[in-house]
Amino acid sequence: QTCALPIQQLIESIELTQNSLQQKALSTVNQLATIRNWLIGYYIVEFEQKGEERAKYGDKLLKTLSEELKKKRLKGFSATNLKLFRQFYSTYPQISQPVADQLKNKSIFSC
Repeated sequence: QTCALPIQQLIESIELTQNSLQQKALSTVNQLATIRNWLIGYYIVEFEQKGEERAKYGDKLLKTLSEELKKKRLKGFSATNLKLFRQFYSTYPQISQPVADQLKNKSIFSC
């Protein structure tokens, strides 16, 4: 004899599963967005410090970079956002090890 669950229990199980997994997905997305933003800031700072472009162009680099990324149909890379990414990296350079650890643990970054 099978035990039928009342429909309300089924609905609650589905709702609980949806809410729990959606929260975990959002958390993962937030972690990856933070890593992305930090890495982009890192790339910009490294480029500026090792290249002559900083001396020649200053903040024009961010405008040029933004325009080139838009040509590649990448969204969210306004000059203002790029400046914020650079500032985020400059403010928190110490998170390099946690970022490296996260990259190692995420299968999307493995070969």
